[in-house]
Amino acid sequence: MQSETPPPPPGPPGPPQRPDLVLIGDATLRPIEKLQIRVIRRSFEPGAIDSTLRWFQRNVGARWIDLCTRNLRHVYGLDRLPKLDPKKSYVCVCNHRSFFDLYLVTTLLVLEGMPHRMLFPVRSHFFYDRPLGFFVNGAMSFFAMYPPIFRERQRASLNLAGIDEVAWLARRGGAFIGMHPEGTRNKDGSAYDFLPAQSGVGRIIRQADVEVIPVFINGLVNSIVEQVTSNARKKGVPIVVVFGKPVDFGGLLEETPSPRLYKRIADRSIDAIRELSVEEQEIRAGLETPALPGTPPPYSGSP
Repeated sequence: MQSETPPPPPGPPGPPQRPDLVLIGDATLRPIEKLQIRVIRRSFEPGAIDSTLRWFQRNVGARWIDLCTRNLRHVYGLDRLPKLDPKKSYVCVCNHRSFFDLYLVTTLLVLEGMPHRMLFPVRSHFFYDRPLGFFVNGAMSFFAMYPPIFRERQRASLNLAGIDEVAWLARRGGAFIGMHPEGTRNKDGSAYDFLPAQSGVGRIIRQADVEVIPVFINGLVNSIVEQVTSNARKKGVPIVVVFGKPVDFGGLLEETPSPRLYKRIADRSIDAIRELSVEEQEIRAGLETPALPGTPPPYSGSP
């Protein structure tokens, strides 16, 4: 009797699949939410639509934000940034005081030559449950505001799937992901106080395995009209942006994934931003007095 040939040993697991938010949320998503998610999700697939949106983000979106802030902004730490490889992805962690924080941060990087497709997770309310939200997303960010984050407890599984999709896009390469570790705007108190870090940011960082760039920004307001007007008059609150070196997580990213680990990673991100806030306070104090001899002029961006 011939012995059967033993089966070959199993090979390494294949790459994880991209989560499908519409399929996962089939029972809880409204038709308008499904439609918008399908359209924007598809825009991240390589091809003409993705290339077109990248062009508009760089040459239209970044340009008007540059024009609306250049007279008030002071930017430091650009020399600390790694060389942004178009084939790699990056995560940017930023404090959150204004609706426009990440718009300006990414604009400054675009002016430095960043070619990446940008995305920022955003609350689902308004941006994904109303037709006007779709228009605003397209007109203001060229569909960078993705994926949606849901507040309802019964949709928690969708948020996890969205986080995993962001990590998937990061691992694929060519994405620049803007994140607020605080999860929501810090509306009260000082700009130098921070809300507790949310573990979702840590989950993305752990899964994405990419460099994480911290930045602290202070001085933007929440009214487009006020921001544009004060910039045009060259009178208003100075906008100070401080970039830091990529966050050193030590051995955290090598540890076994768990909710507790994700929170520790998110806390480390907040710590890096907090360190930059101390530097920003010193810079801002110096703006109120004549510049000392030898002080480099503030960066204003390319024309």
